[in-house]
This record gives sequence, structure tokens and C-alpha cells, in this order.
Amino acid sequence: MTNKVRVRYAPSPTGHLHIGGARTALFNFLYAKHHDGDFIVRIEDTDVARNIEGGEASQLDNLKWLGIDYDESIDIGGPYAPYRQMERLEIYTEYANKLIDMGMAYKCFCTTEELEADREAQQERGVAAPMYNGKCRHLSKEEVAAKEEAGEPYTIRFKVPENVVYKFDDLVRGEISFESKDIGDWVIVKANGIPTYNYAVVLDDHMMDITHVFRGEEHLSNTPKQLMIFNAFGFEPPHYGHMTLIVNENHKKLSKRDESIIQFVKQYRDLGYLPEAMFNFFALLGWSPEGEEEIFTKEELIEKFDEKRLSKSPSMFDKQKLKWMNNQYMKKLNSEEVVALTLPFLQKDGLLPENLSEEQQEWANKLIGLYHEQMSFGAEIVDLSRMFFTEELAYTDEEKEVLAGEQVPEVMAAFKEQLQQLESFEPADIKKAIKTVQKETGHKGKNLFMPIRVATTGEMHGPELNDALSLLGKDTVVKRIEAFI
Repeated sequence: MTNKVRVRYAPSPTGHLHIGGARTALFNFLYAKHHDGDFIVRIEDTDVARNIEGGEASQLDNLKWLGIDYDESIDIGGPYAPYRQMERLEIYTEYANKLIDMGMAYKCFCTTEELEADREAQQERGVAAPMYNGKCRHLSKEEVAAKEEAGEPYTIRFKVPENVVYKFDDLVRGEISFESKDIGDWVIVKANGIPTYNYAVVLDDHMMDITHVFRGEEHLSNTPKQLMIFNAFGFEPPHYGHMTLIVNENHKKLSKRDESIIQFVKQYRDLGYLPEAMFNFFALLGWSPEGEEEIFTKEELIEKFDEKRLSKSPSMFDKQKLKWMNNQYMKKLNSEEVVALTLPFLQKDGLLPENLSEEQQEWANKLIGLYHEQMSFGAEIVDLSRMFFTEELAYTDEEKEVLAGEQVPEVMAAFKEQLQQLESFEPADIKKAIKTVQKETGHKGKNLFMPIRVATTGEMHGPELNDALSLLGKDTVVKRIEAFI
């Protein structure tokens, strides 16, 4: 095995890049780059029936978008190609035949119906984890040849050694052991000639000189099977680290059917989240740096990453924390960048035309600028700025209570009169008009500003009032006051 650190992320193109997969890729990437190593993306596409169109492209495109750059893969090649499992079938077949010749694997002719019947019988006897009964393990060469000649389909099973304990030092959990008696002879090559995951992954990891593997804890039970294959060929296994589960805010295991959390990277991308924020957020899902700081650049995370600080407890996907973190990154954008990110959402929603005049563009820039500091993600501009695109305001009970104050008619009448006298409708002019209303009526503070805000914007909170009213325009503001009065 090479002395250089080599890690891999090996997605199946049965779906798009999931937040769990993104975290796995990220931790492998950070570990590799921290140690000046290589990060490889390998495509495990042997589950042909479940592979989806665009699955491969989605994985690679969204990894690149996140800033998880890889050194070798199907699109850029590398010295260990091919990086797609279905292009490596000859390798798996060759080594499966070697295992048969070594007496460590055998051809199994049991039908699906036979296997299912035996499984049910074991369950009826109270066996919690049914195993293959070994029926074909002792077939003679003549019996095997006769069945092959008769055209009977077969799988290839690994002959699990008896009374062996498989131990390894997990990078996250410490020493873990499994006993071979708890694992039945398992299939390494299916009847269609395609290898199973636990067999193919070993040959790929060995031949690509993979030194370390960080993966989700659901793979923990796969490890003994993989160690069996490593041992059978005398290969040195990589160092494994099994990361804890990601859970939702109810501390339940994150399921792809859980609709309380957006699950796929592309969905965040489509909502106008920033890749740097997502990179930062994923890095803190099950790993913590020293100190209290939570905002890091990619380079800082590479420098600080230490596998000893990977958590042994489940990591919660905190949606509010992600919004907060993305907001921190949004604030760092300049005005051109924030307009480029958010304007398409206003256009897509039909609030602004696709082709803006110079005047419309200037107005849109000001509008987006009002919410720059407040926005958590790009698409949020649509809901935040709704008052600018509403003909008639609808008030909540709380807002109606504000407008029911005994001073409100006097305040609004005086404010309307001041506005109608204004020739210019800049924020400074509006501020001056409100000051005059305060002097005329004697009302100030909340009793003055809150009814003006609610009656003109339909909201109790929002951007700087003078800026918002200036952008709404004199006609709209006066019209809304009249409608209220």
C-alpha cells in the first residue's frame, strides 16, 4: 500500500447528491487535503436496475459546486482508471474465480424460492438473523459441472471461515470486533455476473491504493465481510472510520422520506444557498474544531481537520443554524453579487420582468439592497419583499390591533397631508414628514411609527421605514393610507 494518503467517495448513481453523501465526501476530502493526499470519486453503478438518468452527473456537478474538488474520477481520469465499476467487471470475475480455485468460494445453485423458504423456516424457529444454510458448499466438482451443463443459474458465495474474530481499530469508535459465526456464506457475484458491493469494494480499494475510508455508520456491519476478502487475498485493508448518524430536530434518524428537512444538495442550490456556507455547515455535522468559532473558510477547515475530533454521538441537522450560517455568508457578498443571486427568483415568480429597463434595474437593486442583511438565502427575497408587489394589504389580528389605537386616525390623516405636500419622495423627505407629524400631533415612538408602518406596508417589522416607503413610491403609499382611512 502507498504511503501517500488516498481516500475515496464512492456514490451509487441511484440518486442525486444527498446531504449524508455530501458530508461523507467532505470528511474524506478534508482528511485527504489535510495530509496532502488524493481524493478520488469512484462510481459504484452495479445496482443497474436502480440507477437513474443524470445520477452520475448530479453527484459530480454538486460536489464541484460545493467546492469538494477531486483528483481522480470518471470525468478527469487518473492512473487507477477505470473509475466506474461496470467497466471493471472482468477484474471481479477474475478474482472470484481465484477464490473458487483457492477453495474460499463456491458456486451456489439454490433458487430464490428455495432461499426464501429456508429463510421463513428459520424465522419460524425463532432465528433472529437467518443465514444461508450452506447447501451448495459441499457439492462435488462433478455435481457442479452437471448443474452448469444443465444450464442452471448460479451465484458465487464466499466461504466464511469458522471461529474467526474480525477486529479493527475504527478511527471514530475505537476497537470493534465481529465473529464469523454470526455471518453466513454470502454472495460475492450475482447470477447475472455482477459483483455485490462488499466484494467489489475490496478489490477497488486495494487496486486504487485507498489508505483510509470515512463512511456512515450504516456501513459498520459491512466491514467484517470486506475484511474477509482482504484476508483471503492477503491484502492490507484501509483504516476505517464510521461516522455517526445525522438526525433531525426530533433526534430521529434522517430518512429520505422525512419531509421536515430538505434532503438534496441541488435543492439548496436551487433555493439560493451559497456553496461556501453549505461546505462550512456540513463540516460541522459530526466534527468540531477547538474553540467556539463556527465560521471557517475552506482552507481553514482543511488546516484544522482532525479525525480525533469526529463525534461519537449523532449529529443534528439544525435548519435554523444553516439559515443563520448562510446569512453570515450572504452579508459578505457585495451588492452586485447579492443582486445576481436573488434577482432571478423575483423574475421566476413573475414579480419582475425577464428583461429589465435601466429604471427597473435600478429599482430592483434598491429593493434587494433593503433586504441584503436580513436574507438567509436567495429565494427568501420573494416572501420578504411581497409588500412591494401587493395591490391590497391584508392585516393580521395583531396588525389590526395596532391600527385600532385611538391616536391612529389623527396620525394617518396628518401623515397623508404631509406626504401630499412633498415634491421629492426620497427617504430624507419622508423622515422629515414623519418628524412634522410628531410635532403636530404630539404622538411619538411606537404610537407614531408602528401605525404608519402597518398601514403603508402591511407588516409590523421590516426594512428601514423611510427607505421602504421611498421605494414603494408616493402614489402607492398615499393610496394605501386612503384605503386604510
